[in-house]
This record gives sequence, structure tokens and C-alpha cells, in this order.
Amino acid sequence: MIFWIASYPKSGNTWVRALLSSYYFSEDGFFNQKLLKKIGQFPEKNYFKDFDYNPRKIIDTSNFWIRAQEIINEDKNIKFFKTHNVLGSINDNRFTNKENTLGAIYIIRDPRNVITSIQNHYELDQEEALKFMLNEKKYIYNFHTKNDYSDFQFISSWEKNYQSWTKQKQFSIKLVKYEDLYKNTYETFKEIITFIEKTIGTNKQFDKKRAQNSVNSTTFEKMKNIEKKKGFVESVLSKNDTNKIPFFHLGPNNDWKKIFNKEYHKKLNSIFKIILKELKYLD
Repeated sequence: MIFWIASYPKSGNTWVRALLSSYYFSEDGFFNQKLLKKIGQFPEKNYFKDFDYNPRKIIDTSNFWIRAQEIINEDKNIKFFKTHNVLGSINDNRFTNKENTLGAIYIIRDPRNVITSIQNHYELDQEEALKFMLNEKKYIYNFHTKNDYSDFQFISSWEKNYQSWTKQKQFSIKLVKYEDLYKNTYETFKEIITFIEKTIGTNKQFDKKRAQNSVNSTTFEKMKNIEKKKGFVESVLSKNDTNKIPFFHLGPNNDWKKIFNKEYHKKLNSIFKIILKELKYLD
């Protein structure tokens, strides 16, 4: 069965995967970026190679979302998967179902801070990044592969993405705020592990030392240092040249209050008002 690590892009998904892969798939809890491969992405081209689909047609892989997951689950083992996909349907093709999904973690981040990360990752200006986040028809794919939408993910808008996962009743889900993970990393990570173990049904005892090693080896500073020295597997090529865009951008310095002017503060607060109140992001 699949256990999803879901989020809107640039909300902390990679950090959670780094923590989980270190805790579950290393000998001692210490992170190395090869471990991220233990938590793959879905949808992804690799899972559709045996299906007859048209890679030039944007939504064609959605016809095989469920069947691909059924094949993944044939060995009946628990598997973690990252996704940015909205929990919904395209032409009656559902992204997943309770027969293939055991549970999920959904990572949410203050949308006012997501904007700057979207800007950096997708090489957009401020207004383009905001439009990106508000577009209910938004999708992403590997734009370096010409005329091939095999890695298509339908992410919709920031709000719709969040609501699709957190308002559903098909399976157990835990909402994790990026800000809580940053301020109280160890305790929040412990809550994540406890939720996973309970959902899986193993209820294994929490390994404090392994968890602490996972937390200590995945700080922003250490991850950024890894990227500087060795590169980072999640970084992508620029649209404009052959250089890679730094994956670890502003980190703790990503503060919308300091980055944007007062007028833009009002604009963002107005646009995201309902969900900001719901998530207690408004003062």
C-alpha cells in the first residue's frame, strides 16, 4: 500500500522525505541524498512505460494512475511516495483510491512564503509566481523533455491542492505545517513517525537516537552545504542556460514580511484570507 508525502510545490516535501528516508532507510539515521531515491515520485514516467499512452498528450498518463498504483502494490509492501498532484480526477480518472492508499502526510506552508520559492525554482517574477499559485488548471512536468508530458502532475492552485487532500475522508491524513517543523523539528518529526506507525499498524517504539540523527543531519545549513559541495539530486536545470538552479534558496531568511512591501502584504492577505485564518497564519 502507498503512503503519500503530499504537498504543493516548494512547501517542505523534500525536507520531510529527507527526514523519513534517513529514519527508515539508513543504518543509523544519518542523511545522505542517495536515500531520497527510497521515496520516489508519483506520477512519474517510469511507472507508465508499460502502458499505451501518447506522451505528447498532456493528460494521457492520468488514464493509468490507478492501474499503475495497483501494479506498485502487487507485492503488498508499504511504500512511501512523494506527490504534488491534487487529490482529484481528470476525465473521471481518479488520482488514487482507498484500495491503493494507506494514508498520507500533507505538508502546508504559508503561501506568502511559498511565492519566493516558486519564483526561484521556476524562474518567475513576483506576479508570475502568484498567478502560478492561483491557477486552478496548473500542471507541471519535465519541461526539458520536448513534447513529452509523461511526468505530468496536475497541481491545481495552492488552495485547491491543500483542500483536496485535507478535506477528503477516504484515508487517514496528518497535516504538518512547515513552520512547526522548522520551529520544533524533533517534536514535529516524532508526531509524523507516530502517525505513520499507527496508520501502518505496527506501533513500533519511537527510536529517539535515530530520529535525532535524522533531524541533525537534515538542517537547512547542512543540506545547503551538501548542495554546494556535491550538487543536489532535486535541483533542476535552468530554462535559460545549462546551469542548475540552487534548490536550497532562502531557507530561514524566506520572510514575506521583509521581502514584500506593505501594499503587497495587503494584497496577499486579501487573496489568501480564508485559508490563512483557517490555518492560523494571520496575526
